[in-house]
Amino acid sequence: MFGGESSSGSTDHCIKVVPTHGGRYIQYNVYGQLFEVSRKYVPPICPIGRGACGIIGNAFDNIIDAKRTLREIKLLRHMDHENVIAIKDIVSPPQRDIFNDVYIVYELMDTDLQRILRSNQTLSHDQCRFIVYQLVRGLKYVHSANILHRDLRPSNVLLNSKHELKIGDFGLARTTSDTDFMTEYVVTRWYRAPELLLNCSEYTAAIDIWSAGCILSEIMTGQPLFPGKDYVHQLRLITELVGSPDNSSLGFLRSDNARRYVRQLPRYPKQQFAARFPKMPPSAIDLLERMLIFDPNWRILVDEALGHAYLSLYHDVPGSFQL
Repeated sequence: MFGGESSSGSTDHCIKVVPTHGGRYIQYNVYGQLFEVSRKYVPPICPIGRGACGIIGNAFDNIIDAKRTLREIKLLRHMDHENVIAIKDIVSPPQRDIFNDVYIVYELMDTDLQRILRSNQTLSHDQCRFIVYQLVRGLKYVHSANILHRDLRPSNVLLNSKHELKIGDFGLARTTSDTDFMTEYVVTRWYRAPELLLNCSEYTAAIDIWSAGCILSEIMTGQPLFPGKDYVHQLRLITELVGSPDNSSLGFLRSDNARRYVRQLPRYPKQQFAARFPKMPPSAIDLLERMLIFDPNWRILVDEALGHAYLSLYHDVPGSFQL
């Protein structure tokens, strides 16, 4: 990650520039990684962060990575919302018929929620509520466009110093009209809804609500809610908290084998959320319980979550992030 000159005016750490393609493009070596971008990104350019997650080498060698990159570009260029990351620019290659790199320029955010949760920073209840509100608000916009994010987790929740939030990383997202969107890898296991763990072939936006519930809990406690070691352990952790589903809660499973599998699992009663999360406000506990319902048909909808009492401080006050 790199950017223009800092507000202090210091250029001590700026990267040397090498003109290419007759001066139409310029090349930077940032931490050993070569970037070749159009000349409008002129010096001084200074590193402001680093990480491997934003760099995919030889973008077209792996067809899955190439599809995810194209999908993210296509979806984000059609979205415009304060709580969804925006693409500011896509750098055209110097030679349209021969290129291996795609440069996507996003708006700059300071950090992500995972880094905050893994740091020594303590979030106040008001900060937690503000983050959750923006997350749900962003999801409402995404879902209203008939898009499922499918990979909602703390590292994909981007924040700035004011705790203003933007949902990022739409490489695994799908529109509900996609005919093959049920068949590929989805959300990291710890944030994966029961219907995904059970290979349900038809799922809905409720999968993102489950992930949001896992994030809500993690913001409040500082620890992942369901850190499963594998699929079986993941399901056990879930049922230990929300209780084992009865037959009426398994109607979303079309597979007889999946229903039989769930029925033969050890049985657990639902825990009292107030006892499990003693430091959480009662309204936050209520929202969490409604997000973490085993049966996706009974899980709270994004519109209902946005209007929930826990988030009413921001949702109902005139002039504060109104939709």
